[in-house]
Amino acid sequence: MSESNKTPIVPKNIVFPFILLATCFAMWGLSNNMTDPLVKAFLKIFPELSTAQTALIQNAFYGAYFVLAIPGAILARVYGYKKGVLVGLGIYILGGLLFYPASLMLQFSPFLLAFFVLAGGLSILETNANPYIISMGPEETATRRLNLAQSFNPVGSLIGLFLCKFAILTKLEVVNARIQDGMTPEEVKAIQVEQLDIVMTPYFISALVLIALWVMIATNKNMPAVKEHDQKAHVGDTVKFLLSKTNYVFAVVAQFFYVGAQIAVWTYTFHYITGQLNIEDSQAMNYHMIAIISFSLSRWMFTALMAFFKPSALLAFAACMGMLCSLGVIFGGDKLAFEGYIPFVGAAPFTLGVVCLIATSVFMSLMFPTIFGLGSRNLGEATKLGSSGLIMAILGGALLTLLQGKLIDVFGGDAVMGAAAAKSYVVPLISFTVIAAYAIYTHRADKAEALRAS
Repeated sequence: MSESNKTPIVPKNIVFPFILLATCFAMWGLSNNMTDPLVKAFLKIFPELSTAQTALIQNAFYGAYFVLAIPGAILARVYGYKKGVLVGLGIYILGGLLFYPASLMLQFSPFLLAFFVLAGGLSILETNANPYIISMGPEETATRRLNLAQSFNPVGSLIGLFLCKFAILTKLEVVNARIQDGMTPEEVKAIQVEQLDIVMTPYFISALVLIALWVMIATNKNMPAVKEHDQKAHVGDTVKFLLSKTNYVFAVVAQFFYVGAQIAVWTYTFHYITGQLNIEDSQAMNYHMIAIISFSLSRWMFTALMAFFKPSALLAFAACMGMLCSLGVIFGGDKLAFEGYIPFVGAAPFTLGVVCLIATSVFMSLMFPTIFGLGSRNLGEATKLGSSGLIMAILGGALLTLLQGKLIDVFGGDAVMGAAAAKSYVVPLISFTVIAAYAIYTHRADKAEALRAS
């Protein structure tokens, strides 16, 4: 059993500051999930690119997390979590605004820069917001509190998916339908201008909305202060301390593989489903939205279950189920085909592989905050810099997504997209295996500590 559920998850006096921070969690979920489907969409906007080249979007996005996580942690150490959140949110806003000039350049690389700046802001924001949430209440409910805040993340994810489906993909398909062989360069350019304007608009508008959130956080005087004994970074000594903590180091490794698995699963959902079911991207979005809704509801469910079961035990269960789902995706792509029902859409085709792909999101839902919470235990004043390592592990979203994209190219690319994508899901399979190993390690450590205490 876990800690007593009588201990408050969020103290009453800081509920509104908690909600403001939870809104940040929702907003980075919006950007993450609005971005994933664009990897495939950019193949049609810039047809000269390969699958692996368009996956550079994820390299820019999650590579920025790696580059700016430590600066974000130093900000937290020297100036506090609140100022770190404001800096991160400000850079996030700047990145969204950069989509406008990027759309005017009619090139792929300016979008990579915009994604990098936007994600750099998210890196600083997450480096500060995650441990800030952990510090906003009793230590025994820290992992549950972080899971609760992270439960707002998929709410933003759903908004991002709706925006992507109706404001980007559906509109792109209307424009793409006008593309014909033999078009003049001027006609091709006019189509591309429309395509890039469609991609740019949601990011630019989101940045304008975020300005209001920045002002509310900046002017709120009830945001709790987390004081240190001094305001020096102590980077060298803190890194040595962190490297001496086996649980922390293993958590960073597990987080690397988790984020790699999540981003790869969601990025190539469109390659897999469009290939297996022979449907358009906007139709594949219906299945992806089911996955994100399942992810969202499951995160709330797992947060509630943590009042009764140890987080490490739930993590081990989820990782093992993720492995089983990955095997289903790899080997069940065209097996047990049947017609199902999607709410607000109607009858739709399914296969065993598609069902397993959707189910994977259920078991991924608790992984990031649980690994973050377990890895942050007993770090003391090293928590701020330690959080940067757990955020830098988001680099897995760049590297493993690129690896999976290369595997799709090697296995056949667009010619046999469904089959190639199915084989590439060996990447998430390996990732969930590493996460299961970390969960088992932590669970055994919890048992040993409990025995010593008794």
